[in-house]
Amino acid sequence: MISFENDYSEGCAPEILAALARTNLEQLSGYGEDSYSLRAKEKIRAAIQAPKADIYFIGGGTETNQLAIDSMLEPWQGVLSAVTGHINVHEAGAIEFTGHKVLPLPAQQGKVNVADVKGYIDTFYGDASHEHEVFPGMLYISQPTEYGTLYSKSELEQLSACCRKNEIPLYIDGARLAYALASKENDVSLCDIARLADAFYIGGTKCGALIGEALVFPAGNAPSHFVNRIKRHGDLLAKGRLTGIQFDTLFTDNLYCKLGEHGIAQAEKIKALFAKAGVQFFINSPTNQQFVVLENERLKKLAQQVKFSFWEKYDETHTVVRFASSWATSDSQIAQLESLIAN
Repeated sequence: MISFENDYSEGCAPEILAALARTNLEQLSGYGEDSYSLRAKEKIRAAIQAPKADIYFIGGGTETNQLAIDSMLEPWQGVLSAVTGHINVHEAGAIEFTGHKVLPLPAQQGKVNVADVKGYIDTFYGDASHEHEVFPGMLYISQPTEYGTLYSKSELEQLSACCRKNEIPLYIDGARLAYALASKENDVSLCDIARLADAFYIGGTKCGALIGEALVFPAGNAPSHFVNRIKRHGDLLAKGRLTGIQFDTLFTDNLYCKLGEHGIAQAEKIKALFAKAGVQFFINSPTNQQFVVLENERLKKLAQQVKFSFWEKYDETHTVVRFASSWATSDSQIAQLESLIAN
């Protein structure tokens, strides 16, 4: 059985495993105050060209989203998101659990557009009884989206300008950011994201780390007493070294980008073999997630030998499924997949 089920099936990049083993018996300060965590933050500040950035290492993506959104919103506010957005679909109501509502917007291939954001805000404040409603207090997007699509620099600039005009923060979920940055269709840099977003995170869990995400407030604009907030959410690791060492390694010798580039190269091979076999694509994804439409009986047979993710029903006899590559996807796994599809 081979797996293209997700991009976090394996443990971590060998360089990270070696670093964790090498530093294992060092006695280090806790809660992210160790030398590796501090050095990793400096490396990230240099990479995003934001010397005043506040950076915090959090254990996983859902915790990071919940913590950031809850901390940045007032009690009467909710968060705007594509109806297909991760926080609206795949996070088990984690945002609502904090008392904040997810306010869904129409999605075009996983993305929101500025007209819908502006329209929602204008309609809200145009209602004389809006004090009885949940205020739109933030815009959440992800790069790439749940459907592997990308926001262009122009689209991000428009969304950022709209948010700033309406005085709400733009927050970018970067769970798979390494694959977005490595995509041939991408024109957005880390520096662009730091310039345009009020907060974002650099995904580690799905991009070669064992666990961990780097939550960034690029203008030094983290909500007050943020370490205290992290602890109140149950997200403050005593052994902060675990995430610090990993991000120190990811941002050494351009490893983060190299891992993303490998994932994209393997995704292009997967895309090519499906195209060669005449399989229908549900969406044209330029990143590491490929969505194809399979006839249900063919899907059942294929599922006996390869793991992939159900995504949505296409019609009565077909289903949309996702095949994900990663930093660890090998040529031999792709060759096996090609043989299975051919047969």
